[in-house]
Amino acid sequence: MKTIQHLIDGVTSPSTSGRTTGVFNPATGAQTGELALASVEEVDAAVESAQAAFETWGKTSIATRTKLMYKFRNLVLENVDELAALLTAEHGKVLSDSAGEIARGIENIEYACGIAEMLKGSYNESASTGVDVYTVRQPLGVVTGITPFNFPMMVPLWMIPNAVASGNTFVLKPSERDPSAPLFMAELFQQAGFPAGVLNVVQGDKVAVDRLLEHPDVKAASFVGSTPIAKYVQERATANGKRVQALGGAKNHMVVLPDADIDLAADAAVSAAYGSAGERCMAISVVAVVGAVADPLVDAIKVRMEKLTIGDGTNADSEMGPLITAEARDRVAGFIGSAVDQGADVVVDGRDHNFDNDGYFIGVSLIDNVTTTMDCYTNEIFGPVLSVVRCDSYQEGVDLIKNNPWGNGAAIFTQNGGAARQFQEDADAGMVGINVPVPVPVGYHSFGGWKDSLFGDTTMYGPEGIRFYTRAKVITSRWPDPAQSRVDLGFPTNH
Repeated sequence: MKTIQHLIDGVTSPSTSGRTTGVFNPATGAQTGELALASVEEVDAAVESAQAAFETWGKTSIATRTKLMYKFRNLVLENVDELAALLTAEHGKVLSDSAGEIARGIENIEYACGIAEMLKGSYNESASTGVDVYTVRQPLGVVTGITPFNFPMMVPLWMIPNAVASGNTFVLKPSERDPSAPLFMAELFQQAGFPAGVLNVVQGDKVAVDRLLEHPDVKAASFVGSTPIAKYVQERATANGKRVQALGGAKNHMVVLPDADIDLAADAAVSAAYGSAGERCMAISVVAVVGAVADPLVDAIKVRMEKLTIGDGTNADSEMGPLITAEARDRVAGFIGSAVDQGADVVVDGRDHNFDNDGYFIGVSLIDNVTTTMDCYTNEIFGPVLSVVRCDSYQEGVDLIKNNPWGNGAAIFTQNGGAARQFQEDADAGMVGINVPVPVPVGYHSFGGWKDSLFGDTTMYGPEGIRFYTRAKVITSRWPDPAQSRVDLGFPTNH
């Protein structure tokens, strides 16, 4: 059984903490690895390596940084299949989802390859007589990323390329659930030629997280995960004087108006609710159906659900894999049970789907006639469960989104341009889709929600990512009168 270690100062660093945890294949339930958990001293070693590297890397030319980022991008492209296989083996999502995740991550590497454009400052000549004023953006120093199990490749790539291209050095703490893909990605980073210490990886749990959040040499922390932990990261990091961007949970709504294309809406609902077993912060959890379209839409979703193939993510026929742990599977089953107890109509019950192995599988579920007081509505389930709330009007659907504590994403399905334009104004969420169920921005925009879905200074990646990993410096300069300077230097006055 393999032991998964840290990557510190450019080399594999066997742990000395004596603490480990198991890594499992969710499709079989079998343990496939042993993960070393970092001690405080090992975290300190990673930060020390990053701090030493920053002294040189922060002054390295933009041209050199860009060339290395291109090499890294090409190595990731060349190794997509191996990265996807590692990801599926420890997360469980099907291989096509794994490859898609990596593709979205590559978008962010490519954005960072244009760092020269993003780091341009501004210049005002002669703001006053003989005075010029200009702005430059400079790196922070050592920064850290604490990333989740559900996107073990994509989320680190939301952070690392922009941070490193801007001149910072990085300490990554990936999820304990599926650490192999991000570790291999870090090895590719070394192969690209980045200096040792520019990217370090520490495996770990709360011990590692807390030390990173309090270490005086760590200047900024990026986090993606649940809302309670996002709040914790923000509070602890800011108490220690750090910048923070912390993305929390979600309960994303999809409003379907009576004029919507039923087939388009049903296809979207199924892919957005059940893709990657619903373990996505941008998954659609609630369909808010307005008026008489409810019955035909529920019927259309049900028909599509019955055709889904659920199985081992390595099987070419599988369209959905298992959940990440047995505990996650049982938690999802509990929410289905509570919906029954609280009076909802379970149209399709994922608990009825039988599997012939010890993997962490559960079937897809569709719950109709859900109310806003039911547990399946008030909680982030993070599993393949779709709730249907029936609404009498457009405004009722919008109010559901407004009154929900989370504000990550929202979508509307309609053929009415006026309604779509109104929704993009009314939707109380940071990312909005119009006939697009999962409105994750491309790499040259930025990702982040509102309300309890975002804590800290900025949203993530894109322009906001560059802003987060740099700080502006404004310089006001005055030089002596040019004519007098030439005299003082002995130049002829007629030149």
